Amino acid sequence: MLLTKQLLAFRPNKLDWIFAIKTFIAGMLALFIAFELNLSYPIWAIGTVFVIANPYSGMVASKSLYRLLGTTFGAIFAVAVTPYLINTPWLFIFVLACWLGICLYLSLLDRTPRSYVVMLAGYTAVIICFNSIYYIDKISIFDMALGRFLEISIGVICSAVVTSTILPMHIGPVVENRVVKTMTDTQKLFDLILSHPDPQQKNYTKLLAEIARDTSDLHTMLVHLNYEKSKLKSMAKPLQELLHQVTMLVANLVAMSERLKQLDQIDLHYRAALQDLHTEVDAFLDDQHQILESELNHLPSDFEQKFELILKQAQPTQYVMLGSLKMDIRHFIQNVRAVRLIWQRMQQGDTTLPEAIVPLTTSYPSLHRDYGVAVRGGLSAFLTIIVASSIWILSGWTSGFMMAQMAAISACILTALDNPVPALKIFIRASFYAAIIVFIYAYGIFPHVHSFIELMIVLAPFLIFCLMLYLHPPLNGLGLPLIMAGVMGMNIQNRYFLDQVAFFDFSIGTIIGPIISVYIVHLVRAMSPDMTAQRILSLHYQAMKKAVRMNYGANFRIHLRSMLDRIGVLNTKQVLSEELIHEMNAALIESSAVIDFTRLQELAEKLPKNSPLIAQIAQLQTYLELWLGEKEKQQVTTTLDQVLLKLKEIQVDAESIEDRDIRHRLWISVNNIRHSICHQDEQSAADHTLEHASIGV
Repeated sequence: MLLTKQLLAFRPNKLDWIFAIKTFIAGMLALFIAFELNLSYPIWAIGTVFVIANPYSGMVASKSLYRLLGTTFGAIFAVAVTPYLINTPWLFIFVLACWLGICLYLSLLDRTPRSYVVMLAGYTAVIICFNSIYYIDKISIFDMALGRFLEISIGVICSAVVTSTILPMHIGPVVENRVVKTMTDTQKLFDLILSHPDPQQKNYTKLLAEIARDTSDLHTMLVHLNYEKSKLKSMAKPLQELLHQVTMLVANLVAMSERLKQLDQIDLHYRAALQDLHTEVDAFLDDQHQILESELNHLPSDFEQKFELILKQAQPTQYVMLGSLKMDIRHFIQNVRAVRLIWQRMQQGDTTLPEAIVPLTTSYPSLHRDYGVAVRGGLSAFLTIIVASSIWILSGWTSGFMMAQMAAISACILTALDNPVPALKIFIRASFYAAIIVFIYAYGIFPHVHSFIELMIVLAPFLIFCLMLYLHPPLNGLGLPLIMAGVMGMNIQNRYFLDQVAFFDFSIGTIIGPIISVYIVHLVRAMSPDMTAQRILSLHYQAMKKAVRMNYGANFRIHLRSMLDRIGVLNTKQVLSEELIHEMNAALIESSAVIDFTRLQELAEKLPKNSPLIAQIAQLQTYLELWLGEKEKQQVTTTLDQVLLKLKEIQVDAESIEDRDIRHRLWISVNNIRHSICHQDEQSAADHTLEHASIGV
């Protein structure tokens, strides 16, 4: 019902028409060339155009290359195994199911568009093998694989040519606008956090989570830049590094908001002096002059003096928190300038990274990977092939290959979703609608078509309408399966020929296949957003535990970047549980304080070797690992009290440290861990009077 309302409310805009007509032209060109070359299955040429269709030329070009590579790998596998296994059907099916499951597993671990290569290699091999079995008396497996490669190559080339020559649209400007917006949003949020406090103590974590989510989304778009002629062509690597540096800004902003929340609960008199510092920092960051690499770590000229004024207006119990805030603001300024320096060099065409900036980019993006989802997805694809193929073999249904291959395709294409079942149900509905449309075309229209021009005219209304649904997320799930099931069902050839029995068999198979995959995916793969969020939170606590004994450096920053990327993915989940929403917000706050684990490790190394604090810090690290391990396994926490007690002991014993810098840094880290990781407020600040402390950070 909801889908029907969305269809009735759908009003295509100018972009929809341009995209649909361009893609229709590319599809007809591919079909015409396939006809002229007298290829066996021209539908794969036109179908390829619709599968890789996208308004942006870079996305079309990259997906075209990935589709060619995936088809090649799948065809090679099919040619390699079919001659040896075709006479042992059960072993053949088992090998194909394993291949598809492994390919889908690997594709789900890669969150970039490159995953399309591996997924396509999986189900292309299945399609070629199943078709070769059905047409075993007419065509060899090699000719089948070669024909598939040629047909898809034609579709790819036609898409690339039309998309890049007729009113081309590049993804570069879109990426550039989103990057600029992200940088602007971080500074706006900085201004919001440092402005006068909201009477309701507004929580900024939602806005910060949106920035983290945007940077995660941008990572998946950067791959396409290398396949178009925009200004940002070949700048995927420096852009990736820029986004990594932006994640450091998110950590700074979260830490600042938490310290200010603590400070405001004690006293607000410091806010007037803080506003003066805020104005000074804003003026410094708004300066648009070219940043020299030697100026990267510069601060506003009056930064230290302004902060001293803040300390004079603050309460003694606020000194430790202000020391932490000072560090966070200083790091925020330096990180903003690092991001701007990278962006400034990119605008000048320089793709090299400044020597003063430690790169966080790894040879393979060390971003969040969900191995559990990948295993479930691979297993569901494996079982889908086994069940569908068993029905085909045991029933003796000749056209059952269509059911089996449609089951394989539908088990793969939507499995990256938390719960693919609703989308697969729309896929089934679209297959049913397509069967009706194919019946109308096959029996009412095609018998009267005698030329390619007439064929274009009669296909245009159906194809253009479906293509216009592509750019609207609620309707895309209907448009793509409708057009693909329709084109495949029409089985357009050079000469009109219709086998009525095969037509009805194929139509039934295209509907039953996805139904099989829906049931198996529902049992094996489907998870609610709440369940997925809970699993990601477990991975978050696992990463927190890993960070407890890490030293500060490039490896730690890469680890922190991957944690914040995971938070970005986590915040895409539309969870219903209020408790989970609270935990998701807390996870972002916890990530911002992970750096204090490294500070404790660093301070322990600076203490005198005979200091009892070294053993206490080691004991605290052990308790933290136990506590975070309990949270990872969703167990009832029994060690939090020990963590808090040990933090208290370290805070008290730190008063005996002669080195004021180490003492105050230790107090800062203890405060941050207690408040931002353990989510506990200081209950006995009066016992630790710091009136005469001087902040030396």
